Amino acid sequence: MAIFRPNSAGGGDRKGPNEAHYTKDDSNSESTDPSDVLAEREAVWRLDLAVIPIVSLFYFLSFLDRANLGNARVAGLQKGLGLSEFQYSMALTTTYIPYIAAEIPANLFLKKIGPHIILPTIVAIWGIITACQGLVTSYAGLVAARFFLGLVEGGMFPGIVLYLSYFYTRRELQLRIALFFSSASLSGAFSGLLAYGLIRLDGVGGRPGWAWIFIVEGLFTFVCGVLGYFIIPSTPASARFLNSEQKRIIFRRLAQDQPTTMDNEEVFSWSEVLASFKSLHVQLNFVALFMSGTSLYSLAYFQPTIVNSLGYSTSRTQLMSVPPFASAFVVMLATAYLSDRYRARGITACGCAVIALIGFIMFFCSKPNQHKLKYGSLFLSVAGVYSIPPPLSAWQANNSFCHYRKAVSIALGFVATNLGGVLSTWMFPKRDGPEYRMATIINMTFSVGTVVFAILNLCWLRYANVRKKTRRDKLLQNYQLNLADPQISHTENIRAWHELGDQHPDFKYAY
Repeated sequence: MAIFRPNSAGGGDRKGPNEAHYTKDDSNSESTDPSDVLAEREAVWRLDLAVIPIVSLFYFLSFLDRANLGNARVAGLQKGLGLSEFQYSMALTTTYIPYIAAEIPANLFLKKIGPHIILPTIVAIWGIITACQGLVTSYAGLVAARFFLGLVEGGMFPGIVLYLSYFYTRRELQLRIALFFSSASLSGAFSGLLAYGLIRLDGVGGRPGWAWIFIVEGLFTFVCGVLGYFIIPSTPASARFLNSEQKRIIFRRLAQDQPTTMDNEEVFSWSEVLASFKSLHVQLNFVALFMSGTSLYSLAYFQPTIVNSLGYSTSRTQLMSVPPFASAFVVMLATAYLSDRYRARGITACGCAVIALIGFIMFFCSKPNQHKLKYGSLFLSVAGVYSIPPPLSAWQANNSFCHYRKAVSIALGFVATNLGGVLSTWMFPKRDGPEYRMATIINMTFSVGTVVFAILNLCWLRYANVRKKTRRDKLLQNYQLNLADPQISHTENIRAWHELGDQHPDFKYAY
């Protein structure tokens, strides 16, 4: 399944992605004709209206159905099932083991099977599993349900990021990632509101209130997954909401943003997978995403517990959990806009980590009886940690080429994030509340670490761009790019891009 096709066979003089997109003069990527500019904006606007809402809904449900265990815990799940602190943390950890294992394979199959099939299927199946959590009566049943939930959900986030790269240019990607990822912060807010209402079903059908959180949210997710089959397009070519002229515009934009277009189906190669693992910028981003992921999931799962430990009742806790997530939604979109506007992924990630760090420091330094200050610090820490993954994820996607290398690199980023999720499940035992000093120290340390590794990556990418430019002739010496026969030159150009990927001298890493 080719993502897009070129309109001409020429390719020997095709510009690299950053020449078409990241240089100061990118007039070749945008027409100066006002009518063409308006037509392009309308085409992109149609993409935004049709693609972003459905993937945002899918990820909203993913985070809602994964993190609702925290709301269920406050509503009595731990007591109802007789779980110890260790057993509760194990139930959380069990989700992440298959989740991590599923991420890379799911991204490798996304292109072969088609996102219009894989993504809705994943949603429908995990909806059923989520609803089944409301029927469990033992620790073993809960662990089994969480295991299969993680196994099915694992491919969603990396799959959506890869899917969006089929539709949008590299410059546009972070804002779109932030738009759908912001639904995670909304799910945190909505989860508290929904739990506040659903726990009032306590005793209906012989099930406790916490069980209805899973049942209602799971059934709603299943319905959305089924509807997704009829809504989500696989590629721009299959998008029914675009007319032929708008499809042509989208194809042209993507062709200008990519170093080369694929005349033939790209063949899977294990060397592409290994190249992702060996790329230093992927490794540095991996560490940054692990650290930020630890803080992200620690707050996603335990923010209701933290708020509850400040002395609020069960019902009040569900409501008080909402505002910090709402603030995260605003900050995430604002930082994503600035990152796309100024083309600054690394600096944006650093800024978000600093915001989170300030929040963690406030929480750590506040006295035990300063509950309002502790609660206020959550606005900064939640907003900061939720705003870090979009720039780092966009960075990962921007700096990887070809398709399978990009697919694996994106998935590795989410493997790192969810490894942080594993660690986070053990950070907030109730006995440590309301201070949670050890967890806060870890989060402060990891916020600093995120800044350090983002800066290291920035330095490396700048150096790598300079080094590739000085070694251009050596890197391309095995490819016949200047022959009289344009067809042979074009074929050699494509081969060079396939084999070198983002190490091609014309591929300029984004900062």
